[in-house]
Amino acid sequence: MTGEYYLRGVTEVASGFKLNADSTFQFFFSYGALDRYGAGNWQVKEGKLVLNSRPQPAKDFALITSKVVPGTYTTIRIIENNAMLLSYVNAKVSPGHMDSVLTTDKKGVIALPKQAVDTIMLLFEFCPERYSTFSVADTTHNYFEFRFEPWLMEVFFANFNLSVDEKGLYGNHPLMEGAQFRYNK
Repeated sequence: MTGEYYLRGVTEVASGFKLNADSTFQFFFSYGALDRYGAGNWQVKEGKLVLNSRPQPAKDFALITSKVVPGTYTTIRIIENNAMLLSYVNAKVSPGHMDSVLTTDKKGVIALPKQAVDTIMLLFEFCPERYSTFSVADTTHNYFEFRFEPWLMEVFFANFNLSVDEKGLYGNHPLMEGAQFRYNK
């Protein structure tokens, strides 16, 4: 089973798994300028390759500051040294905006009319498979500052199964929809 397995038949996407002799694996996914990665342990069970990684952390963002500031706005701000990432964060705010998606501007800011907020949900657009939900302890606060967690681009595996045949692996992809992807050795 050890070796490198590369995704086939999907244009403009590079992805694959490296299965090591010590039962560890590395995963990569590259689409344009987007790169994602993962790692963990593998085993063969009942003729299927089973991949598991460390448990997925509960949130991909950290709340740095929550406070009351003067003004007529409720502000959500993302702090990040790489300014290219700042305009790709979506938020849903409760009450009032849980059904609509708000998007950060090029400075990483969302400003909406001042309101009591009890829940903020954040999503990085390049990791659309997971939201981070924050309960706001003090609904009088109108300024919220967040940062990305270092594992933001990491892909987590929990009993992810792939079938094995003479050409390699086949089955789902951890980030793309569809059920029959092929990974050739």
